[in-house]
Amino acid sequence: MADAWLQKLRLSQKTCLVQDGRRKIHFTLSDGTELAEEYDLKSGELIVRKWKKKATLGGYRKWEFEVGEPPAPIVNLDSEGLVESNLNPVFLRKDTKTHFQWRVRNLPYPVDNYKIRISDDRQLILSTVNKKYYKKFSVPDLDRCALPLEEERIDMTHANNTLIISYKKPQEILDMEKTFQQELKKLKASKDGEIDCTPS
Repeated sequence: MADAWLQKLRLSQKTCLVQDGRRKIHFTLSDGTELAEEYDLKSGELIVRKWKKKATLGGYRKWEFEVGEPPAPIVNLDSEGLVESNLNPVFLRKDTKTHFQWRVRNLPYPVDNYKIRISDDRQLILSTVNKKYYKKFSVPDLDRCALPLEEERIDMTHANNTLIISYKKPQEILDMEKTFQQELKKLKASKDGEIDCTPS
């Protein structure tokens, strides 16, 4: 299934842009779904992956971030009303070359307060012993490649009020990402200008 997903990306329409030390690639898949990814030019690490899917009644939904985080909203200090506390937990994904990784900021509890398990519907469930936090989330990369979740691949650490959950990437994912990175290097992109890089 990893090969099938890779082939889907190969057949998509692509535009490339090199900007701000990042290689930015925009994919339009055969069903009209848009995928945008940003890679660090030096390390090759994925910084952002976001999706824009068609809405039921036509048009498109807003970008949904799978990796990375959306830009912070601009707060008008002159406006009155409620403002979300910056002390609330913030959940985001930030991968490394060898691990899928999620960070939950603003969680002060020690690491032994957290429990993580795999649900029957192929999701990870994070909870706390003191019942202060609960989060259910999936690993879309594994779903796209029809690979199982395996408990022995999960690790958790805690530092600076941030819980870090790591999931060691299966070899199938590592192989697919290596192949994809090699193909990305062949794509030509202009600096600060998009070009069509769909294979002819």
